[in-house]
Amino acid sequence: MAGAALLAYEIYLPHSRAREPHDVRITRGLGSREIAALLQKEGVIRSRWAFVVYVSARGIASSLKPGVYVFSRQAISEIAVVLIAGGRNEKEITIPEGWTVGEVGKYLETRSVGTAEEWNRLISPARSQAWIVRFGFLADKPASAGLEGYLFPDTYRLPEDAAPENAALKMLENFDRKLAPDIRAEIARRGKTLFEIVTMASLIEKEVVSDEDRAVVSGILWKRLDADIPLQVDSTIVYAKVQLGNEVSKLGGGARKNGKISLADTNIDSPYNTYKYRGLPQGPISNPGLSAIRAALYPKISPYLYYLSAPDGRTIFSRTLDEHNAAKAKYLR
Repeated sequence: MAGAALLAYEIYLPHSRAREPHDVRITRGLGSREIAALLQKEGVIRSRWAFVVYVSARGIASSLKPGVYVFSRQAISEIAVVLIAGGRNEKEITIPEGWTVGEVGKYLETRSVGTAEEWNRLISPARSQAWIVRFGFLADKPASAGLEGYLFPDTYRLPEDAAPENAALKMLENFDRKLAPDIRAEIARRGKTLFEIVTMASLIEKEVVSDEDRAVVSGILWKRLDADIPLQVDSTIVYAKVQLGNEVSKLGGGARKNGKISLADTNIDSPYNTYKYRGLPQGPISNPGLSAIRAALYPKISPYLYYLSAPDGRTIFSRTLDEHNAAKAKYLR
């Protein structure tokens, strides 16, 4: 009698440890015991054995559907009804800061969101006008540029059967939201185009990690531009090599430069080669996050004209070329 009462207590009263509603993903192929264990782990139920007993006794164990569910303080009897009805049929994708459009496309293919080839066609310069019609912030982008730089890095939920266009729309809509009024106003005040700011932000994203160092590097790069000094940003060479097909792009997981360059690399004939050509590269070399965008827009004035990234992740700043060469000898050799 006491056992039956305890079982009823577990089944018909909520015992969630979660204080706020949260998502739980039930993947395809899980049985009732595995679902019960997952719900217990997520704090949705207290007793997995009570869940298994209940759905087995009701003959509904095989009717529990995969999907994404939002649970709060619900009893097992209520949870079972929800699981029979089915949850959102969605998948979650995460785009790290600093990935290129090529890396995004390869990742989406691994998540069954179309193919990398479909993605590359979708975000190519040939499709630019169609995107500009939907997103006015792309209007100052040159016709030769695709969507590199504008695919905002974040975590997204997509329909299980999502196509590449669904992913691109989500990222562009998010970029539009992140482009707050103060950012838009500051771009206009500085007399820059959004394309210039995004391009600069993409360099900063690949070069520097900390927010403080990013602001200083931004100041250095804008200073070099104003003085008509080549930017000499290593990550633009890495990007140029990928564009020319001399290097296979790997998923970088948000890595910065994704490789070393040689002296010969600095002579590559590419509009992305900031050693060979003055000014900003032809376009963005990655998809920057908000931190890098703000650094590009709000540079910090400093006495420095050079910087390098040490193996331990520190950014070493120098005032003169002699100081910079000494830093390279100390930290990079």
